[in-house]
Amino acid sequence: MSVEQAPVQRADFDQVMVPNYSPAAFIPVRGEGSRVWDQSGRELIDFAGGIAVNALGHCHPALVKALTEQANTLWHVSNVFTNEPALRLAHKLVDATFADRAFFCNSGAESNEAAFKLARRVAHDRFGAEKHEIIATVNSFHGRTLFTVSVGGQPKYSDGFGPKITGISHVPYNDLEALKAQISDKTCAVVIEPIQGESGVVPADKAYLEGARKLCDEHNALLIFDEVQTGVGRTGSLYAYQHYGVTPDILTSAKSLGGGFPIGAMLTTSELAKHLAVGTHGTTYGGNPLGCAVACAVLDVINTPETLAGIKAKHERFKTRLEQIGQQYGLFTQVRGVGLLIGCVLSQAWVGKAKDVLNAAEKEGVMVLQAGPDVVRFAPSLVVEDADIDEGLDRFERAVAQLTKA
Repeated sequence: MSVEQAPVQRADFDQVMVPNYSPAAFIPVRGEGSRVWDQSGRELIDFAGGIAVNALGHCHPALVKALTEQANTLWHVSNVFTNEPALRLAHKLVDATFADRAFFCNSGAESNEAAFKLARRVAHDRFGAEKHEIIATVNSFHGRTLFTVSVGGQPKYSDGFGPKITGISHVPYNDLEALKAQISDKTCAVVIEPIQGESGVVPADKAYLEGARKLCDEHNALLIFDEVQTGVGRTGSLYAYQHYGVTPDILTSAKSLGGGFPIGAMLTTSELAKHLAVGTHGTTYGGNPLGCAVACAVLDVINTPETLAGIKAKHERFKTRLEQIGQQYGLFTQVRGVGLLIGCVLSQAWVGKAKDVLNAAEKEGVMVLQAGPDVVRFAPSLVVEDADIDEGLDRFERAVAQLTKA
């Protein structure tokens, strides 16, 4: 019997995997739409979406078709060559955004790594080595590479790995005065998540993003929007910068872009892109035909008036019901977020117990997330059926009722 055919169970994780994750006790084995089945055949409704990744749910026909056709055509040629799906995807992204140029990679961390390197390279070329400082926000999250955890404003992810990359500072999120006090002519970039995802689903104030744009312009610094979690329709606009009406110089995208297939993108202008000349940056798998073909199909489904309007309507359906649940059972003090990135802020009695809510929900057959210990996060398929929303929230309410009764 081959390794691929050998039966495996959750206990195998603890024997053969590096213990940097603590996965759930069950193993999902099949998905369709917003439903998932585990090894025992139990069905769950998926409001987690692979952490805002499965933008069209599981096994969406358009994505299956795109991947299957490409898998039978061409898998990989390296960036010694270009390929048709990468060029088609770049055209779609450029046509739909402020950007003129795209760089493709494999993940959000790599997208941000490229953005930070580009920002420093632009400043170096235009103003000299002294202009290299990056300002990020407290509790931000930008990936797990050494550079991106250093820029991210959560020491728990960056401590213990030796000297950190220098020239990085952090200011409170949504605090324009703090940013104004920190920015200087040595600043090469300010990086902001339009909605802080991992630290609690905290939307930016419009005035904050407008002020950051103005400060960057005044100090010849670049404004980077990390849209790894908010991009590709998650907010009801294709990208959150369009929702806010504030345009960055560099934008990073991943997660939903591939609908479950690993792909990331950095988007920017021609004037900035020229600073990443041949040989200055690269990636082996970035822009591979498989990922790009799937991402093209994702955009074709999501970037339509009907789908984007549907996301906003589904937000209201979620919010109305979650607010009712929160008020009835005293579990939440606030339901916040934009589009289908929603966070329920736990009440004082439940602070620190988001994982308990997740576990209770799973027992009732619904998959949700946490965003820190105090917020329950929902990031479902952007085309989740209303019937699945209602059934999933029925299950979630049963979980909350059991939890609060206990």
